[in-house]
Amino acid sequence: MRKRTLGSQGLEVSAIGLGCMGMSFSYGPPPDRREMIGVIRAAVERGVTFFDTAEVYGPFTNEELVGEALAPFKGQVVIATKFGFKPDPGGGPRWAALDSRPEHIREVAEASLRRLRVDRLDLFYQHRVDPAVPIEEVAGAVQELIRQGKVQHFGLSEAGAGTIRRAHAVQPVTALQSEYSLWWRKPEAEVLPTLEELGIGLVPYSPLGKGFLTGKMDESTPFDGGDFRNLLPRFSREARKANQAMVTLLQGIAARKRATPAQIALAWLMARKPWIVPIPGTTRQHRLEENLGADALELTPEDLRGIDLAAAEIPIQGARYPEALERLTGR
Repeated sequence: MRKRTLGSQGLEVSAIGLGCMGMSFSYGPPPDRREMIGVIRAAVERGVTFFDTAEVYGPFTNEELVGEALAPFKGQVVIATKFGFKPDPGGGPRWAALDSRPEHIREVAEASLRRLRVDRLDLFYQHRVDPAVPIEEVAGAVQELIRQGKVQHFGLSEAGAGTIRRAHAVQPVTALQSEYSLWWRKPEAEVLPTLEELGIGLVPYSPLGKGFLTGKMDESTPFDGGDFRNLLPRFSREARKANQAMVTLLQGIAARKRATPAQIALAWLMARKPWIVPIPGTTRQHRLEENLGADALELTPEDLRGIDLAAAEIPIQGARYPEALERLTGR
């Protein structure tokens, strides 16, 4: 597995990371814990050194899972986690309350250190921008944690260009995590140029469109009752039927390149910039192998032009999030 450096702060990670959220959260009943530990450790064996979690995934259980799985590899891997939500003790939606007060950030850091079984958080993201707390205070709180040796790198998630600049002026931001893929390209307008100017890496989550771009589902694919895609307008039956054109495009290119649609989608992302590191999630080892195969896939300039021209002719149907959650992004 090749390595990449996230921006100019020197954080080197594998070219493809592993998003661990779905191993305990969001996509229906949690899979078997021992099997998920096996998937994470198989990723390490294949050269993956970058793993993504958050306190709110579960809540808390995903950090505990990742901490147990990666305990034998202390010092060999980079673990990213997040603060900024206040999990609802009554079991309500994870986005029910934002909380990026400095005292809460410190509390989350201490708890995440324990659950992840580490002495320092490698990359600590603000999960969503909290309009009640100036971003300068947030950056200052993380800066103090860095001075104390409890955090190594500061990150933001789904922040807008202006917020990124303000945070970076207080404490250099190493990476921005944002949804980015062939069917969500909004970051290209303002965010990517800002990251390039400031020397900040990009970590695209949902690089495979929450599974849709793999070509493994269509409008008739059922979701478990606990699968959060049931709440997403882009995953309505009508939207999935309309958006199948993007999958058809990827399937055609994959056939020519002797690859899979998922590998084409990931290779396209990595070809955009050398400081982009996608974190596809999976709960199956054979899908892990498939995703990591994108590291060896080279798309030529002609391939990339063809993909962009064809994709520009495909209007994507359906909002990516319900309105309540979409309001938390891009601020």
